[in-house]
Amino acid sequence: MKDTGILLINCPDQKGLVAAIADFLFRHNGNILHADQHQDGTLNLFLTRVEWDLRDFDLSLENFDAAFSPIAQRFSMEWRLTCSGPRPRIAVFVSRHDHCLADLLYRQKSGELHGEIVLIISNHPDTRWLAEFYQIPFHHFPIAPDTKALTEKAQLGLLKSHGVDLVVLARYMQILSGDFIREYPRRIINIHHSFLPAFHGAKPYHRAFERGVKLIGATSHYVTETLDDGPIIEQDVIRISHRDNLEDLVQKGADLEKMVLSRAVKWHIQNRVLVYANKTVVFD
Repeated sequence: MKDTGILLINCPDQKGLVAAIADFLFRHNGNILHADQHQDGTLNLFLTRVEWDLRDFDLSLENFDAAFSPIAQRFSMEWRLTCSGPRPRIAVFVSRHDHCLADLLYRQKSGELHGEIVLIISNHPDTRWLAEFYQIPFHHFPIAPDTKALTEKAQLGLLKSHGVDLVVLARYMQILSGDFIREYPRRIINIHHSFLPAFHGAKPYHRAFERGVKLIGATSHYVTETLDDGPIIEQDVIRISHRDNLEDLVQKGADLEKMVLSRAVKWHIQNRVLVYANKTVVFD
């Protein structure tokens, strides 16, 4: 994998944007490898992702901010710079259902996921065996209403001591507080079935089966302080037949959830997601 720089930009749409960005990279001997853009006509916004080879780039990433700021100010840009080299450090939160956790662990082990799962946190001990199998530290935090704030404080301390960059809720059946979420803005990814609000509660697949649904789905999104209302990263659906029984629905739902979550995590790690107006652009 080449060591690349990645620039994500959101600004008012206007002439000269692409030329200014390309000219800046060219003047510093940057070779553009990928460039994708989107215009939101309703909001009059220009959004782009540009990735370039850092091998001959003559501007250090530490000095990039000062050099690029005049262009950013000229076009009123909101922008973020990162590079592809470092592997983000990931904490996975899970409850009893282990399918999403197992999928993420396997993808990391196989090299498909360019991130490092450094710890697993759970409010139940059920998935400890998976953590031990993959030799990743497991931390059990029982949740009680009267001690939840103290528990979250301990969890945050653990995340900071491990240098965690991204938190993944792999079917973690607890609601995070606003204080917790504000520590990791746009860096907490959740997965849930797409039956909300019609099939909310502990057994959505049971309710969906009772209604004879023809489609089931899954949604992965960034966590915000408004429950299940964060910017959506990925969604998918699968057909259901009248021949499918309840166990079939549960299995198909689990397969869908782990695929949707892994895509969302992968795209976040690859810096392909740009958030604006409580929604996202996911660049190719």
